[in-house]
Amino acid sequence: MTKNVEATIEADPKLPIVRITREFDATPEQLFRAHTDPELFLQWNGPDSIDTKIDYWDARTGGSWRYVSSRGDDEFGFHGSFHEVSPTKIVQTFTWEGMPDGVALETLWFEDLGNGRTRLRAQSVVDSIEGRDAWLQSGMEVGVNEGYAKLEKMVADGKL
Repeated sequence: MTKNVEATIEADPKLPIVRITREFDATPEQLFRAHTDPELFLQWNGPDSIDTKIDYWDARTGGSWRYVSSRGDDEFGFHGSFHEVSPTKIVQTFTWEGMPDGVALETLWFEDLGNGRTRLRAQSVVDSIEGRDAWLQSGMEVGVNEGYAKLEKMVADGKL
């Protein structure tokens, strides 16, 4: 089992792109289910300090989603559309409702490494270099790493 693994988060120096890569002790099918089943998604997404509720979730090509995360009295809404949902790739939009003009196009790839391991690669194309830098300065790495650690634990505990 992988221990103390953190995601690699990289910004393209010339493009408004953020790339995230992490390997899991999980199959591509397990990671796909974790990203498309709303009950599973709720169990791992985001930092430990938030609670999340799904407003709607239709994980199919042409579907859409919305969830609201809260920390104390603060609420943060997010929504998007699924443009492609397949066992090896998900393409979706992602909008934080606090900045509704800042729509990102995200692509997630589930790469089978064999022996029950998968490399998850994510790429987010945002509206500008400034928008990209705002994402990076938001503390997103905490949510990414804490969320993925929960996901890895779900697999290890047989919950996926």
